[in-house]
Amino acid sequence: MLDDHLQSPVTRRRLRQGPAAVHIDGFADWLHFHGYKPATIRPRLGSLAAWTDWLLNAGFTVDRLPAGLDACRRALARDGRVPHARGPSEASLVAASLFLRYLREKGVFPMPASDPSPLDRWPLLREFRSWMFQQRGAREATLDLYQNVVADLLATLGDAPQIYTAAALRDFVLQRGKAHGIWRAKSITTSIRAFLRFLAATGRCPDGLDQAIPNFASRRLTSVPRYLEPPEVQRVIDACGANDAQGLRDRAVILLLARLGLRAGEVAGLSATDIDWKNGRIAVCGKGRRREWLPLPQDLGDAMLRYLQGGRPALPVDRVFIKVNAPYGPLTRASVTHIARSALRRAGIKAPINGAHLFRHSMATAMLRQGASLAGVGAVLRHRSPSTTAQYAKVDFGLLAEIAQPWPEISPC
Repeated sequence: MLDDHLQSPVTRRRLRQGPAAVHIDGFADWLHFHGYKPATIRPRLGSLAAWTDWLLNAGFTVDRLPAGLDACRRALARDGRVPHARGPSEASLVAASLFLRYLREKGVFPMPASDPSPLDRWPLLREFRSWMFQQRGAREATLDLYQNVVADLLATLGDAPQIYTAAALRDFVLQRGKAHGIWRAKSITTSIRAFLRFLAATGRCPDGLDQAIPNFASRRLTSVPRYLEPPEVQRVIDACGANDAQGLRDRAVILLLARLGLRAGEVAGLSATDIDWKNGRIAVCGKGRRREWLPLPQDLGDAMLRYLQGGRPALPVDRVFIKVNAPYGPLTRASVTHIARSALRRAGIKAPINGAHLFRHSMATAMLRQGASLAGVGAVLRHRSPSTTAQYAKVDFGLLAEIAQPWPEISPC
């Protein structure tokens, strides 16, 4: 009810007399449910009242609220706002947009028309995503990456795979990869090859057409993993020491990255059923949707428990980590990356890379320097191929210096 969220009787009366009156109680409750604090709800409703006053004076009724928002926006752009006078402002437009979002979710007004999505435009792309998910175990993040590339292919060559030629496919890949670095270019070839294998498996193009896609030249294992030293990792963890909702959440997230080497998407996808408190372990669904159990360290378990008991918003979803600002919702992979970057900034560390994967590299490097084998590191990181773990063999620079041979015909240093 509006009375539960707004104390001003004058503002309540204005809202109940305006064209939005029939929906205003539900809107106030909707704001509260989505995590808006009372200090935010009150000014939102006050700004909304300024808009509904304008609607009432302009003759707009409840069935014309979307048109009323557009008209108010044009009037405000044309006439401006009179200082120190009651009337709509930019804040009123924001509140009105939020109110219309509530009404559209409720079904009072239809969703605004938008351009068709790539999946709607090309049913073949939707079928490709479904096939990759069911037959190859691809994750949604991987499919999103593939979709962007394949959508460009369909827009360029059309959605009739039977007319695709090796020359046309090669030209597309070379042009598409020209504007990117080597690793992004390689991901483009991977996406197109996966799509061509799908087409061949479903009888839409000849077998072996994926072999026509060229490889971009690169040298394996030429770079050294970029990482933080253990004291730096601890500084980042200590920088998440606040006892508010954000501090508790960020500390648990950083510990998951630093202690278990999880990927950002794996942290975001963690659900309550993945934590086995009794046996001290946690289930991780990694690449290929493989579910594996990892031990739950004591400091990580304590941090997660403090967050769940004192920091997590009461949102009825299964995901563990929730946004701390309204509107509430589960964290995304990008949100976890942002948490990692913010923690590095708070700790005052200039990292070689700013993202969640930095902690995965750091954990692997620390394990190897403490005597763990490459096979052991690969098992903890859940690598499917030993060659993926081989890059960490180069991080012990002291040992490499001992076995390095002098340049021919040059005396050793």
